[in-house]
Amino acid sequence: MSDPATMLRESGVPITAQRIAVLEAVSKHPHATADTIAGYVRGKIGTISKQAVYDSLSTLSEKGLIRRIQPSGSAALYEDRVGDNHHHLVCRVCSATIDIDCAVGEAPCLHAAGDHGFKIDEAEVIYWGVCPTCQVVE
Repeated sequence: MSDPATMLRESGVPITAQRIAVLEAVSKHPHATADTIAGYVRGKIGTISKQAVYDSLSTLSEKGLIRRIQPSGSAALYEDRVGDNHHHLVCRVCSATIDIDCAVGEAPCLHAAGDHGFKIDEAEVIYWGVCPTCQVVE
């Protein structure tokens, strides 16, 4: 991740200690929930409300500095891998989530059978399975 303050400045987002800490948390803990991110931020800067973390995550997502994904049955997850059209692989047992490069070529990398007049620019795919660790337990 680039310097968080520079990223915020270049995106026109006011620089705050909370936003810097949230960006760092997302970078260090890809696919983390807001609660996990809040725990990291509290450890870094002290007291912060859960609402302030949600507000920061929302602003950073809207500005394209982080990406929000929400696999079915899961809380929202956040990552700092933005600017490409990668996909995700989620374990059905432990919910481990990893990045998978685009299935074919560049964004949207998949083509709908019909576009219904839409200009499609992204495809979001989540692959589901059982991770190697959970396969051993089965």
